Amino acid sequence: MKQVIYEKRGAIAHLKLNRPDKLNAISGPMLDAMTGILAKAEQDEEVRVLVLSGEGRAFSAGFDLDMGAPGEHETRADFVRRELRKDFDAIMRFWDFPKPVIAAVHGYCLGSAMEISAVCDITIAADDCRFGAPEVRFGSGIVCLILPFILGQKNASEMLLSGSDRIDARRAEAIGLVNRVVPAAELARAAEEMAAEIALNDAIAVRLTKRAIRQSAEVAGLRTALENALEIDIEIETTETPESREFNRILDTEGPKAALRWRADRLNKAGGE
Repeated sequence: MKQVIYEKRGAIAHLKLNRPDKLNAISGPMLDAMTGILAKAEQDEEVRVLVLSGEGRAFSAGFDLDMGAPGEHETRADFVRRELRKDFDAIMRFWDFPKPVIAAVHGYCLGSAMEISAVCDITIAADDCRFGAPEVRFGSGIVCLILPFILGQKNASEMLLSGSDRIDARRAEAIGLVNRVVPAAELARAAEEMAAEIALNDAIAVRLTKRAIRQSAEVAGLRTALENALEIDIEIETTETPESREFNRILDTEGPKAALRWRADRLNKAGGE
């Protein structure tokens, strides 16, 4: 079964994540497939708009946490840098895609999957959708630190520093993470209607207007800021402490709930001393 599905309906192309048994957690092969599909859709002159969605109970629970292991002659630092650069470039491929991209999200939209939805031009959310960036809870950083540019410093700080994964669709709409919220049963139709409305416009004018919108952020320093933030993420992922080593040991052997419980118990004991 293909984990990424591509379908073209007239001027509208659809890219669907199709790993429902894993809540569409995005693996390395899926990233490669998505990049290839975007290249195909970019070259297809008939395609005017792309709709991104997910099959099953969720848009996506984020990137697959299993990065693998370094190569035979590769240091861990070089391996982490290579993997995070690949992840970063895959997210930014949606930002750089010259045609409008509409993200239709439902269920869960977490971590780097949320970053992908954020770099899309328009995001429509089902009313059952939950958003979040739980990376700091697991000692990880943010691959593509786009949220300060989308939400502003205050809202981005609240989301990223708390590590909350329980932000509902209405809150996401209020802070500008999504454009609109619709009933879950109407999500696909709402995304299709928006895509059709855009597709009716002059194709060159739409593409150049998108470029102008993107360049306004680029001129303000977005690309440099994101590259600098990626370097900090690499530092986070390659820095170890006694706490992080024990947390990761429990995470690997007993799972995330046990690891988070261990950290909470440790902090509670320290606070009681």
